[in-house]
Amino acid sequence: MLFQRRIRINNELLLFDQNIPEDNVDQAELLPTEPDLISQEPISLPQESRGLFRKPTLSSPDPGHLYQGTGDEELDKVIDIAGYAYDPIQDIFYSTMNPWQRNVGYCRLYDEAAAPLGMIMDCEPVYFEYDNRKWMISFWKGQYDMVCGCEIGVYTGGLQLNIPNVFTGTFYNSVNDAERLQMSYTIQKNGQTLFTRNDRHWWLTGFKLGEFAEPSELTMDIKLTLANAAMRDAFLDGFRKAGYADHEYSLDGNTVSFIFDFPHTSQPTTRTPSTDQIIQEKNRLLCEMYEEITHQGNTTQEKLKILKEEAPELYEKALKIGSNKQFFQVLYLLIITAMYLLMTFSQGKPSDKYYFSRKKTEILNKLKQKIEELKP
Repeated sequence: MLFQRRIRINNELLLFDQNIPEDNVDQAELLPTEPDLISQEPISLPQESRGLFRKPTLSSPDPGHLYQGTGDEELDKVIDIAGYAYDPIQDIFYSTMNPWQRNVGYCRLYDEAAAPLGMIMDCEPVYFEYDNRKWMISFWKGQYDMVCGCEIGVYTGGLQLNIPNVFTGTFYNSVNDAERLQMSYTIQKNGQTLFTRNDRHWWLTGFKLGEFAEPSELTMDIKLTLANAAMRDAFLDGFRKAGYADHEYSLDGNTVSFIFDFPHTSQPTTRTPSTDQIIQEKNRLLCEMYEEITHQGNTTQEKLKILKEEAPELYEKALKIGSNKQFFQVLYLLIITAMYLLMTFSQGKPSDKYYFSRKKTEILNKLKQKIEELKP
């Protein structure tokens, strides 16, 4: 099982071994180990397989966006590699347009992985079909280790996988530039505004370093503008199926407005009251340690410099800003493997006795290629 892993929190050892639902219904498992990568000459992939590995259409940096940063070139570079930028006016970190996360798409397993990785957050996925494709727009808010924040993500091209004892669920690609949506939100903690975001994006995020909150203390006042009336109606159909009543949202043309306070959908099975409490105690402690160590700094730049000198391990954790790149890269590679296995082996056993050997080589070469693409 993917989550049969041990983590130490406040000197207590936790064992997560959960059955993981996909779209809150299906059971999901993942390959228990990563395949060995062997040295082989590159092999051309069959034409029908290439759609499974499409990369998002990435844009050039938008000159209209002002990435002011921290004022420290070296620190800004580290933050950029992590996939984020810094807004000194609101004192928040936020995802850039083309971070590494754009290459790993979305799968329900990511939400199941959050709690074991120290992220206690409410998830609200909305599934719908539009333009003959599966879509998923999700909303997240909560505590991401040492940061408090929220996200809106837009994904499409869902591929349903059902490989016994390997993986069951839907994998989505991040939308390309033409499919980005105009969206905005204001996030509040116990009625006090933390920050606002407004952009045409595929993944609109914001995180405050050193701020602690329980997910139930946070509310998002959201406005989401869909591409057209057909997409709006399809989204609303999924929105209602997620549990929202008509009085819980308002419309202005193709813009849907609503408040995300308490989730209407089932939450990840890795979140339980007891484990949430333990992990949140750890997260609260990390935030308190950050404030105690950096209290002499007046700006986030000064605080991070102090943290780097006084507590380098805490500094590295702070710069993860709510994500674990290595974990999600490995998980993505395993999902890619499952996709390719589905494509290659679902056609029945061929008469060529060397067929499976060749396909294994192709899979391993593709994995090697994806590893190189994901390197910063």
